[in-house]
Formats: sequence, structure tokens, C-alpha cells
Amino acid sequence: MSISIRRAFADLSVGQVHYAACGDPTAPAVLLLHQSPRSWTEYRAVLPLIGVRRRAIAMDTAGFGDSADGGVPASIEQWARVACELLDALGIEKVDVVGHHTGGVIAVELAAAFPQRVRSLVLSSTPYTDEPFRKARAQRPPIDEVAPSEDGTHLAALWQKRQGFYPAGRPELLEAFVLDALKVARVEEGHRAVASYRMEERIGGIAQPVLIVRATDDPFAAPHAAELQHHLPQARIADIEGGMVPLPDQMPDAFARTVLDFLENLP
Repeated sequence: MSISIRRAFADLSVGQVHYAACGDPTAPAVLLLHQSPRSWTEYRAVLPLIGVRRRAIAMDTAGFGDSADGGVPASIEQWARVACELLDALGIEKVDVVGHHTGGVIAVELAAAFPQRVRSLVLSSTPYTDEPFRKARAQRPPIDEVAPSEDGTHLAALWQKRQGFYPAGRPELLEAFVLDALKVARVEEGHRAVASYRMEERIGGIAQPVLIVRATDDPFAAPHAAELQHHLPQARIADIEGGMVPLPDQMPDAFARTVLDFLENLP
């Protein structure tokens, strides 16, 4: 039996924040946070799989998808605060948090800033954003930004910027990325927020159980897994072979299974 996805808005400090949910509302909650510049749709195929056993909620980060940003400057700290507001609005006292790329960085801050609200963390393809990371990122060109063109060639350029990091023969994954990217007013904002986040000052306070998910074919994030584990000695690493940048919608079955196996073995 398939589980339906229910979509709704919550009125929060930034305005209306959009989320999608699956599963029994009385079951333990799992909050899923997406990468930049994606939206909840990154977890469209994952939600029903986790929803079989949990109350699975995928939110649009403030300023992405259909969520308002409230005119507030983008930052990991702000996005974590808004995520906590969503928990309040939904009456969720404690949650397991799953974050992919940018979502993983937000998850770290959510656990550090609101430790009483976070039971555990799954950090998927999450970078360790210390000073060397920030310096290296400042020297690189924009990740997704393309100059608008009258003939629409910038849409192909946006596609091509990501194409080498997506699996061959899966154009629907790139289509989903482009659709989300076109909805974001400042497409690089998420990447800049990650690049300025001082994770080294926050990660030491995280005592919750942690699973680090390493997509083996993600050249940006896979090298960070061991470094994250060094700073989170309670964490273990789970490899998903062949996983790339769009891991949750590339391999939803493997992703959901990895998350549920971790959650179901928590003390």
C-alpha cells in the first residue's frame, strides 16, 4: 500500500514555510533537510519509504522551494532557527534530523543550538566547514550561478554545470535540480551560507548519536566524512556505493534503508 504525501504551509517568523509529510502523525518524527538550491522534492521518493515507519517531514528551507525568507539574510543559523520554529508549529518536541549537503550543515547547527530538540543526526554528504574550507571556497568560481541570456542558453549552462556530478542516463534528476534552481532568487545564497558557517565552533557541543552517510562518487563531500567523524567520535560512517551529488533522489531505496537502519538501532 502506497503512503500519500501531504503538503502544507506553516506561518512562521519569516512568513509561510512549506513542508511535505508522510506517515502516522503519532509516530516518531524525522525531519529531512535538502541541499542547495533544491527543495523538499529532493526527498519525494524517500518520504513514503521512511513514512512506513516514521512521521517523515521534508521542509523547504527558508527562501527555497515555496518557503518565504522573510527578507532576512541567509545563514545556516537562521535556517536552523526556522526549522526549529516548524517543529514548534507541528507540535514536535524531539526529532531525528536528516540533512544532505547544505541540509547536513543546517542539521549540525540545529543540534548545536537546540540540543534538547534533536534526538539524533544523519549527515549525508555533509562538508566540514572550517577555516581551510572557507578559504578554499572563496577562491573557487560560483557553483550554480549563470548569467541570464535572452535566448535561454543560460538554462543549458545551469544543467551543464551539474551534469558531470550526476549519473548518466538520469536526465530527470537534472530536470528536478533546474526546476528548483529557477525558483530561487539568489541561487548561490545557499552555497555562500555554507561557506561562511563556522562549524568548528559548533560541532564540539554535539553529543547526539550521529550517522555519516558517504556517497562514494560525490567528489565534493566524500572526502569530508573522515574529518567529520574525527570531530564527532560517536559517529559511524555508512557508505552508499555509487552515490553521487543527488543521492536522495538518485538512490532513494538505499538512502531510506540506511536512515531507517540507523534509527531503529538507536538506544
